[in-house]
Amino acid sequence: MFGPVFNREAILAPKRTKTYLARGLYVLCFFLLLATGYLVLAGNRPLQTAGDSARFGGWMFALLVPLQMIIVTFQAAIGAASNIAQEKDRRTLILLLLSRLTGYELVVGKLTASLIPVVQSLAASVPLFLAIVCLGGVSLSQFAGAYGVTCATALLAASIGIVVALWREKTFQTIAVTLLVIALWVAIWEVAASGGLPFVPDWLPAYASPVQALQSAIAPIQLRPSVVPVTLGFACFTLAVSAAVTALGVLKIRVWNPSRELRVQASEVEEEPAGDADAQRASTWKVREARAVWNNPVLWREVCTWAYGRKVLVIRFAYLLLVGLAAAALARVLAGELSISELPPATLPLAAIGVISLAIVNALAVNSVTSERDGLALDLLMATDIEPKEFLLGKIFGVFFVAKEMVVLPLFLAGYVWYSGGLSGQNLIFTLVATAVLYLFVIVLGIHCGLNYANSRTALLTSLGTFFFLCLGIAICMVIMVSFRGAFQLQLAPFLAIILGGGAGLLASLGRRNPSPAISLASFGLPFATFYAITTFLLQRGQLWVLVAVTVGYGFATLAMLVPALSDFDVAMGRSHSTTEEGE
Repeated sequence: MFGPVFNREAILAPKRTKTYLARGLYVLCFFLLLATGYLVLAGNRPLQTAGDSARFGGWMFALLVPLQMIIVTFQAAIGAASNIAQEKDRRTLILLLLSRLTGYELVVGKLTASLIPVVQSLAASVPLFLAIVCLGGVSLSQFAGAYGVTCATALLAASIGIVVALWREKTFQTIAVTLLVIALWVAIWEVAASGGLPFVPDWLPAYASPVQALQSAIAPIQLRPSVVPVTLGFACFTLAVSAAVTALGVLKIRVWNPSRELRVQASEVEEEPAGDADAQRASTWKVREARAVWNNPVLWREVCTWAYGRKVLVIRFAYLLLVGLAAAALARVLAGELSISELPPATLPLAAIGVISLAIVNALAVNSVTSERDGLALDLLMATDIEPKEFLLGKIFGVFFVAKEMVVLPLFLAGYVWYSGGLSGQNLIFTLVATAVLYLFVIVLGIHCGLNYANSRTALLTSLGTFFFLCLGIAICMVIMVSFRGAFQLQLAPFLAIILGGGAGLLASLGRRNPSPAISLASFGLPFATFYAITTFLLQRGQLWVLVAVTVGYGFATLAMLVPALSDFDVAMGRSHSTTEEGE
């Protein structure tokens, strides 16, 4: 039905060990969160009656379902986009286009193949959520509606990722545009739902926004009665948009690919005319003066050339639009017209734009290394007299320069909050320093993963997965702490399991090739530092200690990854040690 591309992936997926490992870890993480919520609530108020069990089930369902939708949407979008981007980087998409495969078989086959891990994760978590339904407080219709909204959102995200990857040539452009398009889609409909877009009908955001549709599915009763149920209307609307986006990819796949950068122009002159050959070449070829290169050629290439394509300007424009929406939301929050959560007023808008900025910068850092390897330029760089310090520092400062808008504009938003009276001058300085430390951490994390994973897609997913793991861990901790305010002394013991599990996951991703005591200490220290920073922030017991926790934890992790790379080139090139030894 979906073509040979999907059939191949469906046959190979059950043969991979990581398929079962990822599925088991996915369910295990949700089970640990469920057990943590039970331990926290049981320590504060034991579940003795059916009403207590129903309230606990409803609360955990409302917590885990949005978390699952965020994870699945990220997995579908990045997985689909990186699937096509990897084909382009390895120049294998051209071979697929030269085959007998139709556009439908290529696009829909890649789309459905990238959704196989998503479907497996959702199917594996069904028994866990049905167990929550058995606790009470959640009906089967709520469960079905929440799963329907999640599946439709994942399909839309994957469709956007596939089409953007077919349209754009560079991997960084693909990942950045995909993230920005999804963020803009959600932000625009949320602004419309809050009344910020008067020309949009009141009923449309409920059928178009994943957030509004999921809230309606989780709610025990329908707050806004309508002829068509919100979950059904959202599913139909999202499926229609996904079909339209996919159809665009099917129609344009052979128009966009191969890109103009790969098209070889035929020579207009087949035979060289008689005469002076040098004079003839000078008259027919465009000759330009060579440009002076800096002492660090890696940094010069990042700054003075279009290393990531000219369409980076499109990414900057989309990001500016997103920052404008965040600034408008901040203005309404600070003016008291909009209340988002129980957290300090400007927390969520700043956190949202900050997470998106950090994700884009991290993707750029990974791609700065993987593009060199996929383009067969990394071997040449290692054969020159460029030192590891020059290469690494050139990449770090180059990423800062290319992503300067993503670095500077969130800081300007923090300054706007201070100017509006929502932040003290001292806390503004703390925010700027902590943000700078986080940006340096995600850049070094991206370069570290790019150097340690030979497969570009694995490097990208590992780096972004590590970053989103920390972000989602922070979000879940904040939700649990706010919900059980006043019972922080009961939360330390349950969270130790999550902290140790997170540390083991970080150690497995960061110390995969070259484990060291510093990497181990950083992996297990980051969750503790994050937990302490969140607790101190929510208790409002001195923002200086929040800065100290973030700076020490993430700063030490940055140094643990950075220092070994400054002394020696240690790049994973896809060759095993045994093969290398036999060749020698």
